[in-house]
Amino acid sequence: MSRALPHRWLRRPTDGTTDGFAYGADYNPDQWPREVWDEDVRLMREAGVNVVSLAIFSWARIQPTADTWDFAWLDEVMDLLHAGGIGVDLATATASPPPWLTTAHPEILPVTATGETLWPGARQHWRPTSPVFREHALRLVTAMAERYADHPALVAWHVNNELGCHNVYDYSDDAARAFRQWLRERYGSLEALNHAWGTAFWSQRYSDWGQILPPRRAASHPNPTQQLDFKRFSSDALKEHLRAEREVLRAITPDVPVTTNFMVMGETKGMNYADWASEVDFVSNDHYVTPGPQALDELSFSANLTGNIAGGRPWFLMEHSTSAVNWQPVNRAKRPGELARDSLLHVAHGADAVCFFQWRQSAAGAEKYHSAMVPHAGPDSDVFRSVVALGATLRELAPVAGSTRRPARAAILFDWHSWWASELDSHPTSRLRYRQEALDWYSAFLALGVRADVVPAGAGLDDYALVVAPVLYSLPQALAKELTAYVEGGGHLVTTYFSGIVDENDHAWLGGYPGPLRDLLGIRVEEFSPLLDEETVALDDGTTGSLWTDQITVSAPDVEVLARYATGHHAGRAAITRRPVAGGSAAHVSTRLGAQQLTPLLRRLLDGAGVSSELPPEARGAVELTVRAGRDADYWFLVNRTEQEVTLAGVAGEVVIGGPAEADGALRLPPVGVTVLRRPAAGTA
Repeated sequence: MSRALPHRWLRRPTDGTTDGFAYGADYNPDQWPREVWDEDVRLMREAGVNVVSLAIFSWARIQPTADTWDFAWLDEVMDLLHAGGIGVDLATATASPPPWLTTAHPEILPVTATGETLWPGARQHWRPTSPVFREHALRLVTAMAERYADHPALVAWHVNNELGCHNVYDYSDDAARAFRQWLRERYGSLEALNHAWGTAFWSQRYSDWGQILPPRRAASHPNPTQQLDFKRFSSDALKEHLRAEREVLRAITPDVPVTTNFMVMGETKGMNYADWASEVDFVSNDHYVTPGPQALDELSFSANLTGNIAGGRPWFLMEHSTSAVNWQPVNRAKRPGELARDSLLHVAHGADAVCFFQWRQSAAGAEKYHSAMVPHAGPDSDVFRSVVALGATLRELAPVAGSTRRPARAAILFDWHSWWASELDSHPTSRLRYRQEALDWYSAFLALGVRADVVPAGAGLDDYALVVAPVLYSLPQALAKELTAYVEGGGHLVTTYFSGIVDENDHAWLGGYPGPLRDLLGIRVEEFSPLLDEETVALDDGTTGSLWTDQITVSAPDVEVLARYATGHHAGRAAITRRPVAGGSAAHVSTRLGAQQLTPLLRRLLDGAGVSSELPPEARGAVELTVRAGRDADYWFLVNRTEQEVTLAGVAGEVVIGGPAEADGALRLPPVGVTVLRRPAAGTA
């Protein structure tokens, strides 16, 4: 399954061939003396590097003052890289305004909800809606595009960098003006806005557009629809900046693809990347491992979601780490094998480029303790030897490049609007975490060895036998109809607590929850019963719920109660239900079970949908399977999720990387190892 999205890959081969993966890093030569550059290129060639992202934070070096430019050093680096056979993903350098600009124009600096200015000294100290910043940024973009349009090293443009990482929410007067214009375009009239925002509450009715502000710090909870619309607006404001830079680049260099690095990872939620995907020629993503028991699951979840945001087409892993990062409370170095495994898991989910932050570990600055391809220890290091080995592995995998993701039979629906809205203030609980519930379901799929796609809302569900839609809090009528049609067409839907609660304007569905899904599910919820910290309830199937419970009334005679509450206020009432509908089914899980306890429930739901694992029983949970579909073959990526050797019997195929099959035909995956098999394409003999 792939959506109709644009897709243009790197402008020309980066290593003199037509096939293979892009491999490299962010490169910051302006941090180093000239004599280091030649060694950099030599080491890049040794490692198999064939692309670097260049000039990301170089605005102050390129434009030292408002009226002077210095391209000589960048010209030399571009030429040097080209001579070494290394392509350049050239950044527009607009991510971090230089001191001369913020000194002359402090009005470009972001403002917090409490009215504090975010001053220079770090990065991304600019307002997405500042016309002054936009003018200077586009002047720089124009100069870059005109100078390097015909340079043979240029393979792609890299707009800004991690848009919104630190400045997604700006509450300045510039933002207020832009917000009002965005609202005019969304609603058309103040009457429509007043209705959408429910301004009859707390005497908030607006009589003039000029009265509307961003949701700045208020005496109590700001209007929830105002907050939700400001989140939508803020994502759109950054998207508009992306478009503005992109249009300059396309006008001057129409044959060079344009991308920007998304951040599909962890709790980075301010930017609706599913909405942004159509604005770039190929999707790029940055990902860093989040420590914890679900660290590898989260990596897979994010890579999976990125691949589906890209519509199943190849995407670019722009940044990840060779070892430790510098910004977590405790920054753990990667263990042997993790550098390759983590990288190849992104490849398994569709990445055709594997790049790191950064090439050479900085000697100074805020990120000097962030790992790199060449660490402080230099090339005589385990990290660099692992980097060289990964480059060799990617060359072995060259036939896989260009293949697409083979869709799974199950999916998890991921919706940015529900993510934003479900975690607003003045809700039944402040403990709910939308992405965590989705990740728990994904972990349960992994534990069962069942492939599942993480698909953004609007991607289409008809090809899936089973779809889990966790915490679908914001449920517009159109999406409710889509889900109903999916089930009536034979699909199996699973919903959870706090779903079907409000429409797109954050207005509660009346008549009981889950709103427009009540009839489909055959249940009615009159009241929420969230749980206190450390409070739990027992279910009669032996599991324990936390965070949330629902007061469920079964309203259809054909609803099957899969589990009831055994303790708590709702003891004896239904906790988990499933209703058969026209060959499909609609199930509801009314409490948080967590990944481990979801696993047996999910197995039961999958059995009812006719979905099973493609892995042998002994490998399920220990090995993750992902499939990429080439023109003539499928490529099975088998990732050992454990620190023990795993043996797989009965999995046939030509080994592309990994140990050969033993005499008995079994595959043996080393600890933290990855094996890739070439197999007949699905549906062929």
